[in-house]
Amino acid sequence: MDKMNHAFEKMKMMVGMEVEEEQRAAEEESSLSFMDDLNRDCALTTKQRFYGFAICLSAGLTCTLLSMLVFFNPVKFGITFTLGNLMALGSTAFLIGPQRQVTMMLDPARIYATALYLASIIIALFCALYVRNKLLTLLAIILEFSGLIWYSLSYIPFARTMVSKVFMTCFDTEF
Repeated sequence: MDKMNHAFEKMKMMVGMEVEEEQRAAEEESSLSFMDDLNRDCALTTKQRFYGFAICLSAGLTCTLLSMLVFFNPVKFGITFTLGNLMALGSTAFLIGPQRQVTMMLDPARIYATALYLASIIIALFCALYVRNKLLTLLAIILEFSGLIWYSLSYIPFARTMVSKVFMTCFDTEF
């Protein structure tokens, strides 16, 4: 059991969480912001965080993979693919907490990637649920997948710069 607790403490440090006891001390009541209240009300143990992360990520990946079964019906595909992406994105909030998740998403280094990704999710759902046009839904899903890749690359140091340079060299041909 001691080895398990030590492993959890190492995992906490790896994902950037503060190393703390199982039971938190009562937090100060001076802060009344929404995110502070949410974090205070959603205090989970490390084990609960890992379970929540694993379940949410598994459900998200399952939805994303199952969306491939309905690939030729872009409306159903758009809904399941987007639901899977939202679950996978929400899974990381279990690890680092909702406040830190939002803070990291709104960081100046990735604010544009976040805006592109969230806008593409909204556009994909709008095209799938209200417009019900297969071509527009398919284009919105392509935009959503591109936004997901660009957003994911924002968490890897220098990845977006490297990908941009690779594309620039690939398309920088002289005629």
